Amino acid sequence: YQQNPKTYTIVKQLLAEGNAGELQKYFGSRMEFGTAGLRAAMGAGISHMNDLTIIQTTQGFCRYLEKNFSDLKNRGVVIGFDARAHVSSGGSSKRFARLAANTFISQGVPVYLFSDIIPTPFVPYTVTHLKLCAGIMVTASHNPKQDNGYKVYWENGAQIISPHDKGISQAIEENQEPWPQAWDDKLIDSSPLLHDPYATVNKEYFKDIQKQCFYRNINKETNLKFVHTSVHGVGHKFVQLAFKAFDLSPPFAVPEQKDPDPDFPTVKYPNPEEGKGVLTLSFALAEKDGARIILANDPDADRLAVAEKQESGEWKVFSGNELGALLGWWIFTCWKNNSRDTRAIKDVYMLSSTVSSKILRAIALKEGFHFEETLTGFKWMGNRAKQLMDQGKAVLFAFEEAIGYMCCPAVLDKDGVSAAVITAEMASFLATRNLSLSQQLKAVYEEYGFHITKASYFICHDPKVIQQLFDNLRNFDGKNTYPKSCGRFKVSGIRDLTTGYDSNQPDQKAILPTSKSSQMITFTFVNGGVATMRTSGTEPKIKYYSELCAPPGNSDVEQLKKELDELVNALEKYFFQPDKNKLQRKTE
Repeated sequence: YQQNPKTYTIVKQLLAEGNAGELQKYFGSRMEFGTAGLRAAMGAGISHMNDLTIIQTTQGFCRYLEKNFSDLKNRGVVIGFDARAHVSSGGSSKRFARLAANTFISQGVPVYLFSDIIPTPFVPYTVTHLKLCAGIMVTASHNPKQDNGYKVYWENGAQIISPHDKGISQAIEENQEPWPQAWDDKLIDSSPLLHDPYATVNKEYFKDIQKQCFYRNINKETNLKFVHTSVHGVGHKFVQLAFKAFDLSPPFAVPEQKDPDPDFPTVKYPNPEEGKGVLTLSFALAEKDGARIILANDPDADRLAVAEKQESGEWKVFSGNELGALLGWWIFTCWKNNSRDTRAIKDVYMLSSTVSSKILRAIALKEGFHFEETLTGFKWMGNRAKQLMDQGKAVLFAFEEAIGYMCCPAVLDKDGVSAAVITAEMASFLATRNLSLSQQLKAVYEEYGFHITKASYFICHDPKVIQQLFDNLRNFDGKNTYPKSCGRFKVSGIRDLTTGYDSNQPDQKAILPTSKSSQMITFTFVNGGVATMRTSGTEPKIKYYSELCAPPGNSDVEQLKKELDELVNALEKYFFQPDKNKLQRKTE
């Protein structure tokens, strides 16, 4: 019995050809449901995103929520989707969202299903705003066009963390047979349990982010021009509305990229993190319209890249760490100067992930607020921020180096829409002081100490080699000894979050949670350098992140860069050993 003629035809064709290899690929193993939910290519079979796997996943999630919330049928869930679609398998984010809604509604659970595409941060916002039990966003963010994903938020408005992923995963295994009317998504249209939060959330979200608008008069007057690109994703309309909410003139939108297009025709990868390649059309439009600043969202608008034209005529694309430094400085300064917040500075917090720059730590030390680092990923920062807020603390800002920023307490996840408009207000304010973003970044480093970062990765498709590489680091000079130096650089501390060891703690136990399933070791060096090596959860990569933190007053940037380059070269040579381990370098 066929429910989706397109995937059915694909499988029938493979059977007719007797293509066992491809069938094995499609049906050999089920997609794994982790803390990031699902992320895979759209297509036939249980290893791909399709109608059936979405129904099965949602049935499991629904049962898991029923077990955890006695009031699920009063409160309900929210579901949003981006503009992704896959012609050959008939899959699309909208179709998947409707099937998921149908699953919940068939069990008597109210569903707040957005009637149109939205940015990912609107889902966590809605969970919090409407006090729902959970949220689902159907998106593959900045992944290649054939992919899709299913991202899950808990009642606290943050992405799920363990053990929920294991609980949901088990419930999916136990609920694989589609329920009676699972495929008939037309049923939802006449159901009293279906609600559309689109209009309310569009009004309330833009009202809430205005609490971060401090210089309306400057915004009205500024003659600074901005270019915005949504890279064929969902961001265009929402960034335009955000500028309006802050009384800024609308940014010039890159015409070829402003409308959603699941084929992402003008870019190789729809990921603004890839830097200048994705911004080619933005540079051209900025030159034509005399704009000095470019704001680029990824396709689901939860991340933001920023570029600024320098005096030399060159464009500077800020790294995630540099924009994190600027936004951290700006948001703290606005809090200090304009806040109606009566809380003492000792109740103010900022967060960043452990592989991101420690610049916020330096600002916090000097200004007297708290800084905390979390494990990698916004799920950790969102959950920690909620804990702190529940204790009456103010969490002003959180960021990660992968161009993710949380600038508003109303969204406990990264949000590229609020980050874009807050960056625009900061730039407009600085322009009244005749300062560019680059000049202000230098001023931040001069005041709080230069923080130079460098990150890259090696590709390795052999899990055994990866395991060996990390085992070697744990048994470097004989059994159970970590390296005491890396080339000429002496090691002063080691934290291994795979095993839970931390040489800097009195009991040698790491404070951050440990995970045996992924590799992650951080080395601290006598010269003020820090380097983390870790495996990627989603790709065959071993990544490294390095930083040199200088105390204020040491402003010989070239010397610091040279020192960091040498440290990174030593790290690659002695710790990665790319030739011995046959690792493939990141190609520019």
